[in-house]
Amino acid sequence: MNKINMGEKINKLLRRNASMKVTNSVMRKNIAKKKRASWLFMLPSLIGVLTFFVLPFFVVIYYSLVNNPIQHEFVGLENFIKVSQNGAYKLASSNTIKFSAIAVPLAVILSLFLAVVMESKIFFKSQFRTFFLTPMMVPIASIVLIWQVLFHYNGLVNTIVMAFGGGKTDWLKSNDAQIVIIVLFLWKNLGYNMILFMAALSSVPKDLLEVARLENASRLQIFWMIKMRYLSSTILFVAIMSLINSFKVFREIYLLTGDYPYDSLYMLQHFMNNTFASLDYQKLSAAAIMMALVISILVALMMIIENWYGKDIEG
Repeated sequence: MNKINMGEKINKLLRRNASMKVTNSVMRKNIAKKKRASWLFMLPSLIGVLTFFVLPFFVVIYYSLVNNPIQHEFVGLENFIKVSQNGAYKLASSNTIKFSAIAVPLAVILSLFLAVVMESKIFFKSQFRTFFLTPMMVPIASIVLIWQVLFHYNGLVNTIVMAFGGGKTDWLKSNDAQIVIIVLFLWKNLGYNMILFMAALSSVPKDLLEVARLENASRLQIFWMIKMRYLSSTILFVAIMSLINSFKVFREIYLLTGDYPYDSLYMLQHFMNNTFASLDYQKLSAAAIMMALVISILVALMMIIENWYGKDIEG
């Protein structure tokens, strides 16, 4: 009798294992089918990315290592050395670094300050928010027209300066020209950054803030020790976006001053645009790679700092 019961148990186990194998096989087939379907849906996007981003990137690297697009002779780092010794490139790099070093920190700090102010209970909060968001809706051509009116030699800014006893300045043709572009950059980008910071501030745990207040922590302590920790990832994102936008300020400067602006406004984008117009692809490719490397290094440094500062929050 025991032998019969044992045999039945063994048969049940064998049938159960067989059914589990069939079930696992069906599940694997379903998973494989879903993966194939996912790749089919992703295929058009992958083809687009490979065609318009990855492939051109390798083409740029190739052109930076040859003497010209016709002979295709390998010259190593010669193009990079020539570009780094070029006077126009040195001027453009210096101006771009100076602009980014001033504009990016100001964009982060001022937008964070505005978000903190908007978070508090102030009068006309919605009107202030609308005022800072308005530049996002204004076309760039209109913004440039406004700035031309404001900073023209006979414009409104000079009229106000003269009213206080100052002298006229040709703002876009002086060493102070970058101030005009920095103000334009901030006016255009502060609203978007402010909204990001306001969203991040609203996500800070309320119970943590209540505990800090019960422990008699000051507002400054709450801001630096709690809110700033939770804002670290947003600060990183805003800093990266502001850095990228600072390298794209060519559009505004070009519409204001043309291909060859005053020396203090000659940016890397001007150098690349003028190099492209002269069909000097090897020099253009080398300059583009050097700029991409600098941006990548800066972004990597910011990510390292953010990971170090916000590691206890993520943990």
